[in-house]
Amino acid sequence: MKLVMAIVLALVASPQTKPTGSTKVPAALDFTMNSIDGKPVNLSKYQGDVVLMVNVASQCGYTPQYEGLEQLHRKYAGKGLKILGFPANEFGAQEPGTNSEISEFCKKNYGVEFDMFSKIVVKGPGQAPLYKFLTGQPKFSGDVAWNFEKFLIGRNGEVIARFKSEIEPLSRQMTGAIENALAAK
Repeated sequence: MKLVMAIVLALVASPQTKPTGSTKVPAALDFTMNSIDGKPVNLSKYQGDVVLMVNVASQCGYTPQYEGLEQLHRKYAGKGLKILGFPANEFGAQEPGTNSEISEFCKKNYGVEFDMFSKIVVKGPGQAPLYKFLTGQPKFSGDVAWNFEKFLIGRNGEVIARFKSEIEPLSRQMTGAIENALAAK
């Protein structure tokens, strides 16, 4: 009896590090990626948020979209939107910089505060598993065509929209989809 009481007391006194229910990480967030400064980030930390994943580049005609993405971040971050930028160099070699150079460029030119990650491959040989998953979704399948394609993940972790490069971050199409996703529980 004393042993049982000791175990019960130990369990009650010790903090739980994981929820006791079954909290399965949605497939879209079941990846670990390196932040722009090289630290591993488990994307499960975004579980329950609306997430916009964007492959970005510093020397592209769409590069000014960083400004719109940052405006989205400032407007909706407090409501649960997380923007994740993934630099990639597959399209016209428009992201030749190092992670440090990319980070400096984004901060200096666009005041980027949303989460940026290390350069990855989003198409072709060496494609990052995250992008293999995103581009393999039946409703949104197909290779990334260019820089600044956007994938919107709902609070439930499902990919709910895909936007081609030419769709501006502040367009009614994107803001409407984001607002609808934020409103969903």
